[in-house]
Amino acid sequence: MPSFPLFALIRLMRPHQWLKNTFVFAGLVFSQAWQDGPLAWRVVQAFAAFCCFSSMVYIINDWHDRASDALHPAKRHRPLASGAVSAPAALALAGLLLVAGLLLVAGNRTLLVVLVLYVLLNLAYSWRLKQVPVVDVSIIATGFMLRLLAGTLAVGIPPSRWLLLTGIFLTLFLGFCKRKAESFQDEASQRAVLAHYPAALLDTFIAVTMTATLTTYSLFATSPEAQLQHGERLLYTVPVVIFGMLRYTYQVHRGCGEDVARDLLRDPWILAAGALWLLLFLSPWL
Repeated sequence: MPSFPLFALIRLMRPHQWLKNTFVFAGLVFSQAWQDGPLAWRVVQAFAAFCCFSSMVYIINDWHDRASDALHPAKRHRPLASGAVSAPAALALAGLLLVAGLLLVAGNRTLLVVLVLYVLLNLAYSWRLKQVPVVDVSIIATGFMLRLLAGTLAVGIPPSRWLLLTGIFLTLFLGFCKRKAESFQDEASQRAVLAHYPAALLDTFIAVTMTATLTTYSLFATSPEAQLQHGERLLYTVPVVIFGMLRYTYQVHRGCGEDVARDLLRDPWILAAGALWLLLFLSPWL
């Protein structure tokens, strides 16, 4: 009988991927509404609900793919594929996460709709649409946009058009970077969809989406809306964002970037850029 220690169950939930769910906080941060206690609490609940639902989706996908994962050189170490967690235990954990997520969104229909769309979209991606070029990355980007909407529209914060545009291009950039990083794997480990992504095409997609991200963020930082709300602070963050994206692109071309959340946390220069961005954004002297 396979064992399922607590550590294996935690690994099954992939908590390091919860970093992606911090997109939920973007509306609260840019609106500077964190002093509104009830509003901030709703955003925290939305974040926690997304963590529950995203972990549930990971578990369902791992359960569905456990046979093929067991034959994969890297994925065979996953808790279900390796037998560290049994299928019934994994499904029971997924059920508990579903209940916890539903309790967190109780009474918020808009957030519930966003989360249901997120689950359906991710299941469709994992079971079929990840094989369709461009559609696969678009779905990844849509998942991030749903997080943005969960932290704005679903909790009563009007979403900024600049925030949404920057978010769309940034998430497309991260998606194509993920495909680029995966292209450095040996052929036995590569996704089937990579056969439809020539290296030059991925480089073009990355360049286009990075340029669009930097353009929209710069326009946002210099817009009257941002100047009124944030003063000059956002303007000073533009070079930091440029550095961060260039550094991440460099890492991708070294073969990193397959796991966005993990690789962002491992690069000290990107972490330093994130800390500097936060320091500039929160600085009372700018």
